[in-house]
Amino acid sequence: MKIFLDTANIEHIRHGVRLGVVTGVTTNPSIVSREGKIDYQKLVQKICSIVPGPVSTEVLSQDVQGMVAEAREIAKWAQNIVVKIPASLEGVEATSVLAGENIKVNFTLCFTLNQALLGAAAGATFVSPFVGRLDDIGEDGMEVVADIVEYLDYYQLPAQVIAASIRHPQHCLTAAKIGAHIATVPYEVLLQMIRHPLTDIGIERFRNDWKKIMAREELL
Repeated sequence: MKIFLDTANIEHIRHGVRLGVVTGVTTNPSIVSREGKIDYQKLVQKICSIVPGPVSTEVLSQDVQGMVAEAREIAKWAQNIVVKIPASLEGVEATSVLAGENIKVNFTLCFTLNQALLGAAAGATFVSPFVGRLDDIGEDGMEVVADIVEYLDYYQLPAQVIAASIRHPQHCLTAAKIGAHIATVPYEVLLQMIRHPLTDIGIERFRNDWKKIMAREELL
């Protein structure tokens, strides 16, 4: 399973890429707004220059013509751009048009298997079920991801599943177990994935034991 960062923070993205584990980025208007007053296009292009893989950015139009027009312009920003299209009826049609023009689409805000199947059938490169938001309303977000992975595989549809709206490391673990192709995670979750108290204790114990050995050597 690949790891993407769900952020528009340049320093966090640079760190993730330096670690050698982050291969893509997803953004949305809410995430971008947290970075303050910025030139949206320049920010996305900067991210694209840092990240080796796909960078998803979202259209704001809700009608088919507007989505397609926006997506065509966004696709020109960089070679690794992926355009996020919402899982609406208009979004399905826009996805079909854009896929026919070889513009990569991330079919986003998916909350059901039906939505994901329609997006994949329309030609989306990625489908993004939102796990955390489903959990928030008492549904099992990871069960929806598992269903999407199973059925896309069964029908041999090429779309990749991005487990999105990840809230904690357990989400990442479950996404990997059920076969999600990608998990897109907040920076804080990326950092949490490597942490464990027993690792910290072990590192400290090894360091202290080595200090004892060196102290004995100095006495000889």
